[in-house]
Amino acid sequence: MSTILAIETSCDETGVAIVKNRQILSNIVASQIDLHKTYGGVVPEVASRQHLEAINPCLEQALQQAQLDWDSIDGIAVTVVPGLVGALLVGLTTAKTLAIIHNKPLLGIHHLEGHIYASYLSEPTLEPPFLCLLVSGGHTSLIAVRGCGDYTMLGGTRDDAVGEAFDKTARLLGLGYPGGPAIDRAAQSGNPHAYSLPKGKVSRPGGGYYPYEFSFSGLKTAVSRLVKELESEGKLAVNDLAASFQETVARSLSDRTVACALEYHLPTIVVGGGVAANRTLREKLTQKGEAQGLQVHFPPMKLCTDNAAMIACAGVQHYQRDQISPLTLSVASRLSLTEASNLYLSTVQC
Repeated sequence: MSTILAIETSCDETGVAIVKNRQILSNIVASQIDLHKTYGGVVPEVASRQHLEAINPCLEQALQQAQLDWDSIDGIAVTVVPGLVGALLVGLTTAKTLAIIHNKPLLGIHHLEGHIYASYLSEPTLEPPFLCLLVSGGHTSLIAVRGCGDYTMLGGTRDDAVGEAFDKTARLLGLGYPGGPAIDRAAQSGNPHAYSLPKGKVSRPGGGYYPYEFSFSGLKTAVSRLVKELESEGKLAVNDLAASFQETVARSLSDRTVACALEYHLPTIVVGGGVAANRTLREKLTQKGEAQGLQVHFPPMKLCTDNAAMIACAGVQHYQRDQISPLTLSVASRLSLTEASNLYLSTVQC
């Protein structure tokens, strides 16, 4: 049994959690969404200052909620990549300080790996191999997971991530920030078949399409042109357009994900990232996957967005494999998930 305390400060959520194997003992999240709404997006300097203010109260709450002291903690996990560098530094500096003071091992975690392990917290029997569809504000990826640290990228976006497309489309429709929840709410009262929108296929140089690649910039452009056209005619139906956009995205993601799982003989699909909270995507992918005999797992809504519990769960996996990070570890805004083994002193494969 391994008990890991984790810190997550990659963007605009200050998270501290304690996880024992796959059991969440505490999961504290201090959100900055209301603060950044004024700017229509995350301001890095503002996010860093807010992390500095929130991190110590979150640590105290996490320990109190779990009813544990430092003697009961086996290791300290922290998100170190990818993310906003200033925000990541707040978390890593805190984690290093705690590791030194309490003589605990440090576990540097790739943020995307955390999203993969979010489903472990709600599915006690989930084990690799499986296909992970990772959909967030910065990422859209299809990842074959064959073990802890054993990841193969099978597909991804060529331009905008799907969460970014939601934010940009919500801005075009005047629905505010963050775009995902705003479009989801508006779509509930709209007709998903009101408008035909491009599904973002990526063309091959010699003809045909890449089967597991995504493109969302064309979809965003199509919505922009349609908004201008409908506004000029006085016929802009925001809810219908939101529903049509959401339907197109959900079908695009579901079709490619199921086809990928079948081709690579991966019997289970796991979805991670903030867009995993989208209701239409959850319905479409579950229906399509189960119709093909696949198991489909979505994390609970509270574990779709950034949180420290998923980072702690990933930390448990690495701790149990003696994959410890050096105290000289630094942060980075980008690093491929397939290079995450560079975060550890030892790289024992599962």
